[in-house]
Amino acid sequence: MDLVIGLISFAVIVQVIDRLLLPGDVFSYLAALLAAGAWPLLIAATGGYRRRRIGVGTGELRSVFRAGPALLALSVYPAAMLSQWSLLTVVALTAPLCVTVSTLGRFVARDRLHRLQKRGVGMRRTLAVGSPDAVAALRDAVAREPFSGMTVIAACLPVGTEPDGLGIPVVGGLNDVRAVVMHGGYEAVAVTGGEYLRESYLRRLAWSLEDVDVELLVAPGLAEVVHSRLDIKPVVGMPLLEVEQPKFTGWQHTIKRALDIVLTLTGLIVLSPLLLVVALAVKLQDGGPVFFRQTRIGRNGEPFELLKFRSMVVDAEARKAALLDRNEGHGGLFKLREDPRITPFGQFIRDWSIDELPQLFNVLEGSMSLVGPRPHLSHELAEMPVDANRRALVTPGLTGLWQISGRSDLPGNEGVRLDLRYVENWSITLDLLIIWKTFRAVLTRSGAH
Repeated sequence: MDLVIGLISFAVIVQVIDRLLLPGDVFSYLAALLAAGAWPLLIAATGGYRRRRIGVGTGELRSVFRAGPALLALSVYPAAMLSQWSLLTVVALTAPLCVTVSTLGRFVARDRLHRLQKRGVGMRRTLAVGSPDAVAALRDAVAREPFSGMTVIAACLPVGTEPDGLGIPVVGGLNDVRAVVMHGGYEAVAVTGGEYLRESYLRRLAWSLEDVDVELLVAPGLAEVVHSRLDIKPVVGMPLLEVEQPKFTGWQHTIKRALDIVLTLTGLIVLSPLLLVVALAVKLQDGGPVFFRQTRIGRNGEPFELLKFRSMVVDAEARKAALLDRNEGHGGLFKLREDPRITPFGQFIRDWSIDELPQLFNVLEGSMSLVGPRPHLSHELAEMPVDANRRALVTPGLTGLWQISGRSDLPGNEGVRLDLRYVENWSITLDLLIIWKTFRAVLTRSGAH
């Protein structure tokens, strides 16, 4: 895919700027062809094709972003030596195009891969090693997120522990891992921790699997922290895992705000006819207000007025008390799949998430971002775990991990966990990935009620 993208991108750019090139400049065309062939090689050099990066995390996308500047840097020296500045012009214009199209191509491929993985295709057969509780936690986490590419099919537990209710076969003890892997056809071994697992055990386990074609995964005990914030520091011969603190200010957040403004203005211009039609339809259905306004809690605990197209009857809040005993929500949230307060047209705009579009004005004024944790009511926050307060460190979003992971269908405090994961591991790449996946969540109407 990247080779084809490189060839097409360079061909398009060369044609566009052909008048800038010397007539019959065969060298420039030949050099452009070589540069196009170098595009997938540079992605490979930055780790873009490693199996463990495909389909999960942002490492695959970061490799593409790094390959763009690398391609430009590599073209400077030959262009200067041969005085062929037309080549540098071609590469300077083509590198951003290659990055953009290769990134979009990966989003499409990743979406296809995730759909296959939900059906059990392309999954790595994984052997879990650890205490029963830790193995059960890994099993549940993998079941929730099939796009991890893993399926836990068996476990090795400490001798003498009770595997009651584990749901997967126990095929050996902690010292049987190598033999089990050799005969079981496993592709990954996940050491999940527990009081039984010590440094010496992990070292011996790694040695025993050196000549076995299997991936060894070790849980560091730091949930929801991505590898970009982790680093190994050798201290007096003892490796320590350094955890970089998350950053909530700086140039990346300035870029995030700039992207919010540009994308929001573009969205408002493109969607303005739809917004006008929906506003008119809401007004005509019962003569009530077009917008539903509600005070939510934003960054640093500051309240702000959130906008939505009104999808319920005018006196919806007054009727809420009579429906509390039918609440299907979790963690302080009020959710009712068959809510009698929703109007027929309101149900339609909810199904397609059109009712959320006025929040683009919240994004434009700065009280919200395109991507971020879900903004909640003050009384909802009061009923949530204390850890949920960390979401106030960033600006709440129109969409987020909660929306692309099931929205109202999420069990228990799963939405809070996803919001905290976003806060701890935010990046521009993650934002772009969430925006891309939001379109699919809206089209499939996943969890929209």
